[in-house]
Amino acid sequence: MARNNRQTKEPRTNRYRLALVDDTTHEHIWTLRFTRWTFFLTLLSIITVLLAGAMSLVAFTPLRTFIPGYPDAHTRRAAMQNAITIDSLEHVITRWEFYSENLRRVMEGEDPVRIDSVIRSHAEAEINPLSHDYLIQQDSLLRQTVREAEQFGLSGAQVRRLPIEGMHFFVPMKGVVSRGFEAVVHPYIDVTAPQGSVVMAVLDGTVVQAGWSDAYGYTVVIQHADDILSVYRHNQKLLKKEGDKVTAGSSIALVGNAGTQAQDSHLHFELWYRGEAVDPVKYIAF
Repeated sequence: MARNNRQTKEPRTNRYRLALVDDTTHEHIWTLRFTRWTFFLTLLSIITVLLAGAMSLVAFTPLRTFIPGYPDAHTRRAAMQNAITIDSLEHVITRWEFYSENLRRVMEGEDPVRIDSVIRSHAEAEINPLSHDYLIQQDSLLRQTVREAEQFGLSGAQVRRLPIEGMHFFVPMKGVVSRGFEAVVHPYIDVTAPQGSVVMAVLDGTVVQAGWSDAYGYTVVIQHADDILSVYRHNQKLLKKEGDKVTAGSSIALVGNAGTQAQDSHLHFELWYRGEAVDPVKYIAF
């Protein structure tokens, strides 16, 4: 009698059966037995698989462009064009501020600053034939500037140093080398490409200079490890600022024909190694 009472007190597991039966012969074609817990676990597994599949479709296929607010290629191009337009408007505002300042100077009896004469005199100094001694002097000043820029020193004592011949450089921009390297007169190369082409960093490094000059337009200077410095000039738009860390192949600017020395759309590219200008074509396949 006690045994029967213990059997009565034991918890019972409710089992269920889902069967597919032939209505004519009453033959069981398919039968599924389950409990309440197995039913909920199976249902949860199916929902998880469906959610994972839906998220994979959205994340790894073009279906994500149909999500409201997700930027597609057209939106990104429009954003870049808007950024370039804003930059042009900033230049217009800067010129108006310059003219307003000159107007104030004239009204107060002060001598105005003539920006046209400054640009013209600078352009004439660049275009006119230069003496060999002057070129040597400018080359020495440029080398001193490079040495001062190298104070950012990205390479530490524990970093393995490789000769420049053993390093792999990323191509800054695919194009045609329109003018080659000349040690004194032209210590850099010119790479012709369509306006707006993306300029990329040749190695990992840090942007030590990013700004505008009348002669070279928008310029980016990157300090790399192993005493290597790269310079990118005549850009129409900068995508990085001073202090930014960059990786090889990352976008840093958009090429253009900015600056008084630019006659067409091209990239002015310099490569320096241990304070000396080197021919980029020897190490990079353009």
